[in-house]
Amino acid sequence: MVEIKMMVESIVRELLNAANRQEIKQPKVLYIFHDSTAHEAFTDHFIWLTNHDIHHDILFLDGEASSWLGKHQVECSGRGKIIASDEFAPSPLEVPQDYEGIVIPEIDLDNAARAALGMKGTIISEIIFSTLVQHKFVLIGDDISGLKRAERRTLKTLTLPKPYVNLFDYYKMELQMYGVEFGPLKKLAEMAVSKIRSTPARTEVGIQVADGAIVYKGRLVSADWVAREIKKKPFRTLQVGRKTIISALAKDMLQEKGITIDYTAEG
Repeated sequence: MVEIKMMVESIVRELLNAANRQEIKQPKVLYIFHDSTAHEAFTDHFIWLTNHDIHHDILFLDGEASSWLGKHQVECSGRGKIIASDEFAPSPLEVPQDYEGIVIPEIDLDNAARAALGMKGTIISEIIFSTLVQHKFVLIGDDISGLKRAERRTLKTLTLPKPYVNLFDYYKMELQMYGVEFGPLKKLAEMAVSKIRSTPARTEVGIQVADGAIVYKGRLVSADWVAREIKKKPFRTLQVGRKTIISALAKDMLQEKGITIDYTAEG
C-alpha cells in the first residue's frame, strides 16, 4: 500500500512539473560568437544567467552569411533568396523571436557598419535589425578591437589603424542611437539579467519580488524552487493563486523559514 501511494505521488508530481514547465516560459537570451571556440571564455556568463533562472542559446557564425544554432544551419544568401538551409532552420530575421534579447560579445567593423546603415546581407546585421524592430535589447561588448578573431590571426595584428578606429567608434555611436547598448565584456551577462528582471509584469517568469514578497504565477511550488529563491534573496511572504499547488515539502520549508503563504484571488 505504501509503495502504491509513493508511486501515485511520484506520477502526480511528474505531471504537475510538466504542466508547470509548459505554462511558465523561462526568459532566454542568445549569444552570438564568430567561431565555435570563442564561447569558452564566457562560461562565467552562462553560470550567472543560470543562477538567475535565465536560459541561453549559442549561435556560432560559420561565415558572414551562415551560422549554427543547435543542429540547424541558418543561412543568409542575400535579398530575395532562400535564407534557411533546411525546413527547421529559422531565417536570421526570425531568430530573435524566441529571445528576450541578443548578446554579441564582439562585433567587427564590417557588421557594425552594415547594422548602423540598416544594410542586410549578414547574419549579425539582420539579427540586430530584427531584434531592434521588435523592441528587444541588443548588448555588445565595448572593449573590442573591431577585428574578427580570424582577421587578427591572419593579419597578425590586434587593433585597427587610427582612421578605422575613428570610423568604428562612429558606427558604434550610430548603433547606440538605434537602441544598441555597449558594455564591458565581463558585465554583459549582468546587464542582460538586469534588463530582463527590470521589465514590468513579466508573468511568464513566474515571480516578482516586491517589499519582501514574491508573487508566484505558476501552478506548482516545488521544494527545489523554494530553496533556490531563498538562496538568491530571502523573502517573508509568498503570494500564490488559489489554483496553485504547493508540495508538502515546500510547505514544510516555508514554515521552517517563517514565510507566510498568501492565497490571492487571481490565478
